[in-house]
Amino acid sequence: MTDSPHIPVMVNEVVEALAPRDGAVYVDATFGAGGYSRALLEAADCTVWGIDRDPLAVTFGRDLSKSYQGRLTVLSGRYSDMQALLADVGVGQIDGVALDLGVSSMQIDDPQRGFSFRADGPLDMRMNSADADAQTAADVVNRMAEQELADVIYTYGEERASRKIAKAIVQLREKAPIQRTEELAGLIRRVVRQSKDGIDPATRTFQALRIYVNEELLELEKGLVAAESLLAPGGRIAVVSFHSLEDRRVKLFLQDRAGQAPRPSRHMPDHGQTMVPTFRLIKRGAVKPGAQETSDNPRARSARLRWAERTDATVPVAA
Repeated sequence: MTDSPHIPVMVNEVVEALAPRDGAVYVDATFGAGGYSRALLEAADCTVWGIDRDPLAVTFGRDLSKSYQGRLTVLSGRYSDMQALLADVGVGQIDGVALDLGVSSMQIDDPQRGFSFRADGPLDMRMNSADADAQTAADVVNRMAEQELADVIYTYGEERASRKIAKAIVQLREKAPIQRTEELAGLIRRVVRQSKDGIDPATRTFQALRIYVNEELLELEKGLVAAESLLAPGGRIAVVSFHSLEDRRVKLFLQDRAGQAPRPSRHMPDHGQTMVPTFRLIKRGAVKPGAQETSDNPRARSARLRWAERTDATVPVAA
C-alpha cells in the first residue's frame, strides 16, 4: 500500500474548506491512504482520527501514525458508526470531518479486490474483504433474480440498458457461475454499445454492484447525520463525491439542514414546522477540481466538493 499511486482528490480545496487550526480535532472518515489526514496534520498542529472499514487501510494508517507522534489514530469500522467509534476513545465533539466517497485508488488498482473492469480478478468488491459473511459482487450476479438485478443496475448505476444486461447475466450464469471481473465486463461490452464519450460500457454496472454490495448510499446518509451530531459549533464538513447519486444526497442533506430545501410548491400550506438550521452553507453549489488536477489525475474529473459550517443549533431528535 505504501507504493500505491493514490492521489487524494481536491486535497487543497478540502483543507481550505476545513480551515484546520492548532489544537483542533478532525476526522478523516474515509481514511484510505491517508491523503487528507496528512494534509490536515501538516497544515496545523491538530489531531486527526481516521476511520476505515478496509483492514489494509487500517494497517497502513497505524504504520503512518508513527510519523505523527500521537496526533493521528486510525480506527477500524464504518464511518456511519463514527459517533460510537469516537465515543469508545473518549471523543464526543470534533472540529471538522472529511468524507471522500466511493472506492479508493488502492482498492480499484488491486485486481484481487475485484473492483475494476480493466484488469481480471475475482468478482468481489467488498470494501471490508475480511468480512467473510458479507456478500460479494459474484454472489449478487449469480443469485439475484433477473428483475431485481436489473433494478439494482438501473438504480445504482443509472444504466438505461439494465434489463438487457440482467438478462444476459442470467443466461450466462445458467451455464456456469460468473466469478471473474473479466467475464462480467466482457459480457456487458457484448451487450452494450460503446458510448460516444468513450466511457467503458461496463462502468455503470460495476458502479452499481459496488454501491449495492457495500451499502454505500445508506452509509452516506447515516454518516452525514453522525457528522452533524459530532461537529462543534463552527466545525465544518467537507464531502467529495464522484457521481450524481452521492452528490445529490449530500446537496439535499446540507440544503435541508441549512433551512434552504425547496418547498414542493409555493401553494402548499406552511404548518410552521420549520427547523432551526444546524448548518450554514458558506458556498452555494459544488466546487469542481481545476484543469491542472484533472489533467494530472483523470479520476478527479467527476469529483464534486460540497462543504458547510455547523451552527450552534441543537440537532433535533429523530422521531
